[in-house]
Amino acid sequence: MPDFKISASLEGHGDDVRAVAFPNPNAALSASRDATVRLWKLVSTPPPSYDYTITAHGQAFINSLAYLPPTAEYPEGLVLSGGQDTIIEARQPGKGSDDNADAMLLGHAHNVCALDVSPDSGWIVSGSWDSTARIWKVGKWEPDVVLDGHEGSVWAVLAYDKNTVITGCADKMIRIFNTSGKLLASIQNSNDVVRALCRVPASNPTGAQFASASNDGIIRLYTLQGELVASLHGHESFVYSLAALPSGELVSSGEDRTVRVWNGTQCVQTITHPAISVWSVAACSETGDIITGASDRIARIFSRSPERHAAPEVIELFDRAVKESAIPAQQVGNINKEQLPGPEFLKQRSGTKEGQIQMINEPDGSVTAHTWSAATQEWIAVGTVVDSAGSSGRKTEYLGQDYDYVFDVDIEDGKPPLKLPYNVSQNPYEAATKFIGDNELPMTYLDQVANFITQNTQGATLGQSQDSPPGSDPWGSDRRYRPGDASAAESSQPSIPEGRPQVLPQKNYLSIRSANLKVAMKKLQEINDKLISEGAKDKALTSSEVQDIVALCGKLESSQQLPDSPVVESGVPLVFKVATTWPSANRIPGLDLLRLLAAASPFAATTEYDGDDLVTGLLASGVFDSPLNVNNAMLSIRTFANLFETRAGRTLAMNTFDHMLTGVRSALSNSGDSPNRNLTIAITTLYINFAVYLTSEGRATAPESAERGLVLLEELSKIVAGEKDSEAVYRGLVALGTLVKALGAEVTSAAKEVYEIESVLSRISASAVGKEPRVKGVIGEIRESL
Repeated sequence: MPDFKISASLEGHGDDVRAVAFPNPNAALSASRDATVRLWKLVSTPPPSYDYTITAHGQAFINSLAYLPPTAEYPEGLVLSGGQDTIIEARQPGKGSDDNADAMLLGHAHNVCALDVSPDSGWIVSGSWDSTARIWKVGKWEPDVVLDGHEGSVWAVLAYDKNTVITGCADKMIRIFNTSGKLLASIQNSNDVVRALCRVPASNPTGAQFASASNDGIIRLYTLQGELVASLHGHESFVYSLAALPSGELVSSGEDRTVRVWNGTQCVQTITHPAISVWSVAACSETGDIITGASDRIARIFSRSPERHAAPEVIELFDRAVKESAIPAQQVGNINKEQLPGPEFLKQRSGTKEGQIQMINEPDGSVTAHTWSAATQEWIAVGTVVDSAGSSGRKTEYLGQDYDYVFDVDIEDGKPPLKLPYNVSQNPYEAATKFIGDNELPMTYLDQVANFITQNTQGATLGQSQDSPPGSDPWGSDRRYRPGDASAAESSQPSIPEGRPQVLPQKNYLSIRSANLKVAMKKLQEINDKLISEGAKDKALTSSEVQDIVALCGKLESSQQLPDSPVVESGVPLVFKVATTWPSANRIPGLDLLRLLAAASPFAATTEYDGDDLVTGLLASGVFDSPLNVNNAMLSIRTFANLFETRAGRTLAMNTFDHMLTGVRSALSNSGDSPNRNLTIAITTLYINFAVYLTSEGRATAPESAERGLVLLEELSKIVAGEKDSEAVYRGLVALGTLVKALGAEVTSAAKEVYEIESVLSRISASAVGKEPRVKGVIGEIRESL
């Protein structure tokens, strides 16, 4: 087979290209951290030239992408995308980014990181950081089946055939399900996180049926019975993506900057990119061409067919970019230049395998990297190693002091990153604690920030897999960390160093305020139009009322705190109307806006809604009644939790304490034996806020605070004893521990003697959740208090 050569360089994205798809020879798709999905259409050839349109534009990273081929209902097919905002969007490719989506799939609680379409186009499957995979029937667009049992992020999903789904997980397991949700087989894939899956063509000489790839850099080929057929070695770091070519070959991409083509068990070509990570690779089933997405913000198409090769100047530009690319010294680890061969090595010695890396000590003192091409029997320059702070001994100045590292930490979209200074002599937990205190961030970020420091200061050696925790995910060339994204709950974390700071008692209120206002507003307008068309004008909003809510959303986008104003006073009751009077299945946009308003506006807590306060009005709407709409219930409890952001809201919350708890109990009892993790996390967040209030502002009414603390203690002991989700358990323990540690002897005594908290803590400690350092730490603090 001839080698792949660059066919086209698709430039336009403003950030890492995280996912790609190649539906047909004339169109390709890319999704990016810049919150867009782009459709690239072939406009001329030869040489190939593409132009793009933005088919979707959100407000958060888009990390997964799939394409549903044309059907009778969707003659153009559907572009499916998902990411940080937890929503999967289905959109016909001919639509513009301002057009309404064909469907919005709601159900995941965290970043949607994997999507695939069944071979018969009857359903799609999604994987998420919420530790679930979900099957959605095309046209129905509700989660038909939830594939539970994963003990970490579901990084990869494969719709193998019309009856079979395969998942790859951060818990290092591959699971095979039928489409009814029954687990058929579990495979211990490796000692590391499973990151990618693909179907192996029948023409592949190994006889395997599917392939997996993981953070250990190895691709493994399996039968559906779980038999390991072969292992493919060659990648130097994490493997992020796999695809199958019509020739029967496989293609992979990873953190070592390469795409590799595999014929059977042999790597037959290595394509180095001028980037840190090649996040995704996909193949066109008709032509066998491939498309890649990388951290340098570019998607690229490669072809074996000369008629589809790029113009000579484009090929030369790509080759030069690879040759001149900078490789951070941290990525290659410690290298002794004096022991490296000089340039003559490249002329005197051949490589032993395709993709082999050789470092060269150049006459000018620089270190260059070269890879062996088996096809052309030559060494190809793939970059120059550059020094970085911490590896070179150079310091970076910040606020008048010198540090080994000064990291950028993105906390919120649209705002400048915060600076995290660190010296290698520091305890990572001490540096993380100071950073959190200086920037008034929640202490729940502690383990995540400390792990980020550890992972990004230990380096990795080219030629062996990184010693990174399962679930860790380098973001690319700037390696920025976003608290809440690189979930500590989905990875095995290092042991806690001595000097780990105390978490209890929690002193700050927590709110859940991340949102995609554009999506919520679009959905609200879509539903309102539908209500009008169906004749339900009594429930629908007038055009002027819709504009009032649009104006209110504009205020929310520009500020987190809203003083009373005509826009607020007219818009808040309208949002409440949508949240409480629209059909139950259509209330999500209203409830989503209402929980943001609860945090942003004291008016939301002080105004009357048809004679009721906000809490009483929500309860009266039947939001916690059976049959429970779990998303509505979850958003309502988030609204309760967000009330603690304003003084008026805290007053309302404490005045309606008993009503709130009645509603929470109703939601839990109507959610079945295994409550939705989003619901439980919302409840434990609310209980943390109650605990913070009772142990701070509420001390003025000590007898009442102690009484309410005992009520919460009973509720929390039930939740943490039966919950399996680590985030929900952690938050529940923080709330419980805050009460035990700071509310007085009566509560501490009741915890020991009435609620047998020690027994509950022992059961948690013996579970998988109990092995997490942050959970172990809080349990230790609670035991000290007892």
